[in-house]
Amino acid sequence: MSEIIKNRSEIVFLYDIKDANPNGDPLDENKPRIDEETGINIVTDVRLKRTIRDFLMNFKQQEIFVKEITDKEGKIQDAKQRANDFLKGVKDLENKDFNEQKNIIKDKIVGDCIDTRLFGATIPLELKVKKKSVKGSITLTGPVQFKMGRSLNKVEIKHIKGTGAFASKAGATQKTFREEDVLPYSLIVFYGIINENAAKHTNLKEEDVNLLLESIWNGTKNLISRSKVGQMPRLLLKVNYKENNYHIGDLDKMIKLVSEKNDEQIRDISEVTLDTSELIETLNRNKDKIESIELKVDDRVNINIDGLEIQVNEIQI
Repeated sequence: MSEIIKNRSEIVFLYDIKDANPNGDPLDENKPRIDEETGINIVTDVRLKRTIRDFLMNFKQQEIFVKEITDKEGKIQDAKQRANDFLKGVKDLENKDFNEQKNIIKDKIVGDCIDTRLFGATIPLELKVKKKSVKGSITLTGPVQFKMGRSLNKVEIKHIKGTGAFASKAGATQKTFREEDVLPYSLIVFYGIINENAAKHTNLKEEDVNLLLESIWNGTKNLISRSKVGQMPRLLLKVNYKENNYHIGDLDKMIKLVSEKNDEQIRDISEVTLDTSELIETLNRNKDKIESIELKVDDRVNINIDGLEIQVNEIQI
């Protein structure tokens, strides 16, 4: 069992998607999210965390707190019911006060659920204390935080129409029509930070972080649904610091997309080069504060990291 992490880290993750929808907006007919001022594609941090959670649960057999659970009647469990799951089997429960029950839930969730150790949680409680219902909550700040993902290229939405396989209604002679909105190509970058101070409260360990990196990479590749098939991880960078309470920040903004084509004409990763000159210069300038750098790059990515004065270790995934 590894120790609780002691050093701060920054993460940069790039992936792309072709002829699909990386993150639909339910308030806008599930269209891809676009910053209308810039034409940049936006993907929420919630979408990335869902990808990570699904991979941890389905491929790594890890317990997840935030997941959909239904009862025999098909009703979906709410957060209070999910929290109460962690009181099952506790002896002498009827004689424990609210704080005792709360601490049992907190310790069990942190111990059992890797997503809580990574991302924290705000958990509403409604507990039985001497046959009365008492409400409260548990708040755990997540050590791992991501900003919204943004595409390095401007994008345009393509509206596609097609026919379905079934009739529009019983007895009809016409099939249904389907419509969807997709992006021909989007190269998306996420920035994250691992806060060693918050890690103390959720007991985040190095082995959890290793699973996080694997889930970011392989979870993205294995997100095989009609709207997400074709997503490919392209670059994963982790910068580990040795100076307490220090990180550079904005590493995602130091990677630029270069192409002979206009942004909206790009259709494949082979048509772009990633300019990392600003990133390398910044890392070199801070090398005395950096413990190590970990990196994984897809074989099809055009990138040059020559000139980096810090040893780079390949992320083993």
